[in-house]
Amino acid sequence: MERRATTHRGCNLSWFVEGQGAPVVLIQGSGVGANGWRPQLDALTSRFQCLCFDNRAYGRSVPSAEPLSLELMAEDVLALMDAQGWQSAHLVGHSMGGLIAQYVARRAKTRVRSLALLCTFANGRAPSKLTPWLVRVGLRTRIGTRRMRQRAFMEMVLTHDELAAVDPDAMAKKLGTLFDRDLAESPPILMQQVKTMARADARPFLSDLAGIPTLVASAEHDRIATPASGRELAQGIPGARYVELSGTAHAMTVTRATEVNALLVEHLEHAEQDSRSATRGARG
Repeated sequence: MERRATTHRGCNLSWFVEGQGAPVVLIQGSGVGANGWRPQLDALTSRFQCLCFDNRAYGRSVPSAEPLSLELMAEDVLALMDAQGWQSAHLVGHSMGGLIAQYVARRAKTRVRSLALLCTFANGRAPSKLTPWLVRVGLRTRIGTRRMRQRAFMEMVLTHDELAAVDPDAMAKKLGTLFDRDLAESPPILMQQVKTMARADARPFLSDLAGIPTLVASAEHDRIATPASGRELAQGIPGARYVELSGTAHAMTVTRATEVNALLVEHLEHAEQDSRSATRGARG
């Protein structure tokens, strides 16, 4: 995997491309780097050319000279597509990444072949709402021993049954590798990302995304991007398909990778066929 760097508005964006086929940009959420898509890449890269990157001010995408905004992070996606020479691409986003994808589609609809929005929302305030559960678990991610903080973080993104079925130390190591950080540590940019999400609301323009093939997938027990938020998102985009995976939570791209990947491959292949048919029709 060869990392590349593209400078855009004061940030050296770090990214890589793997696979062959139709172009796909995968956009991660807060506190997760490009490697967070590793559970999906093995399934996708045999059919698609996948671009993954660290969001600005996270991981290797530093420094970031400008304050974060969803509009700026959407511009980053388009800048990377330009750097790769892609006029258009399918967009896959998880959590905050799904919100970024919506803003990309708003800014440059003709450049978006399809949207796959996983464990996400249209209203950025929804995941940052201070429920008693979030306050309690959030505090536990900041106090106690390293193992205790790691455990608390995993309780935020896994179900009780998922966590009980694994070695917690091994899972913490696995997630830490994928997220490019120790789960016991919260990088300063994480809270900036959460505050940036809270200022964003895609609901007023969702109807404008009509015509973009869209998959919205939620997790039954996700307490960050709740199924209610996913249903609201899917209902706002005309023609969107909504799927809810049972028995899993916010980290479903890791814990239920096989099912998520099957959904993505089906969605991307159908959307790509539609895109090619539309292109042939326009030429004919």
